[in-house]
Amino acid sequence: MLNWGPVLVSVVLFVLLTPGLLFQVPGRSRCVEFGNFQTSAASILIHSLLFFGLVCVFLIAVRVHLYTG
Repeated sequence: MLNWGPVLVSVVLFVLLTPGLLFQVPGRSRCVEFGNFQTSAASILIHSLLFFGLVCVFLIAVRVHLYTG
């Protein structure tokens, strides 16, 4: 049986936390901007830290597992 939980969690978080796609923290003119399709070095750093923290929470603390096969 294959465990697809980590793969699914990582892909969903990557899509949701891509800077500028849905939201961007910090934005260019405001603290939070929505759907501007632009990015900066600071927002890449913030979104990377958010991604790492949420992946750790979901995979280590919550132990998300999805078995197939």
